[in-house]
Amino acid sequence: MEKIRWGILGPGAIAHKFVQALLTLEDAQIKAVGSRDIHRSQEFAKTYGIPKAYGSYEELVRDDQVDIIYIATPHSAHKENMLLCLNAGKAVLCEKSFTINADEAREVIRLAREKKLFLMEAMWTRFLPAIKKVREWLEQGFIGDIHLLKADFGISKGGGPHNRLVDPALGGGALLDVGIYPVSFASMIFGKQPETIKSLVHLGPTGVDEQSTILFGYEQGRMASLCSAIETELVNDAWIYGTQGYIHIPDFFYAKKAKLCLRDGRIEEFGPEFESTGYQYEAMEAMDCLRNGALESSIISLDETVAIMETMDKLRAQWNLKYPMEK
Repeated sequence: MEKIRWGILGPGAIAHKFVQALLTLEDAQIKAVGSRDIHRSQEFAKTYGIPKAYGSYEELVRDDQVDIIYIATPHSAHKENMLLCLNAGKAVLCEKSFTINADEAREVIRLAREKKLFLMEAMWTRFLPAIKKVREWLEQGFIGDIHLLKADFGISKGGGPHNRLVDPALGGGALLDVGIYPVSFASMIFGKQPETIKSLVHLGPTGVDEQSTILFGYEQGRMASLCSAIETELVNDAWIYGTQGYIHIPDFFYAKKAKLCLRDGRIEEFGPEFESTGYQYEAMEAMDCLRNGALESSIISLDETVAIMETMDKLRAQWNLKYPMEK
């Protein structure tokens, strides 16, 4: 099988997890890593046996041995990084949240479509085997009509006031970092964005959202109840309730198992744990798209990525939360 050659832009913590997963794929090659700090780049390359280490992103995108670039920088840099890669003719897999807001997302997607280059948001949860099984259960109508989704994601960040998660200049706050998981999950489950959005939020000392409770309303009385937090550890499960039963997904954002419980007493459990970190599944999707000439993934389309950003923009508007780079 044709090998896909990867470049890594931003050797941070999540890039380590992604590369560890990539190394399990025989059809993937990691050709280069780029950082604004050459020493970090070299250390990362040495750790994983990557042939080239660059001290700038510009050098990385000029490497003609790289087919696709994985972007793992803070949210605030995603738009600039993606535009750089796309203008250099590189396909892109960019970490969530895709951008700071929907306007930025539309700008990047417009360029990708003009240049006919593959682009995808790295919402890794969508591609996990357990979540694939959940979609199959829903498509087969096992739990009937979906009435309610409950999904939470909360962590206790630690690190004090200098942690990137509370820095407005880096797009800090719970919503863009962990809240996007339940928001994106609701988009996947209902296949659309909510008609009604209500929320409560606590803004911390730096002005970013540290905790929120979100209610989405859809047609025919369907609802989603979502919570996110960066100062409170939550039980990060998802529950999907329907007329004929429910689905429970423990730790849904890195789901290793799922349970289907029907009103007639039948129970089905899906639980083979994935190997490595789990990030290989989104990489496999990106590589399949490249081989097939697809410019985006059908599992998380670019239009859906924009729609999710629009929903998060509406939430932040309710909270009067703007980032410094926004007008």
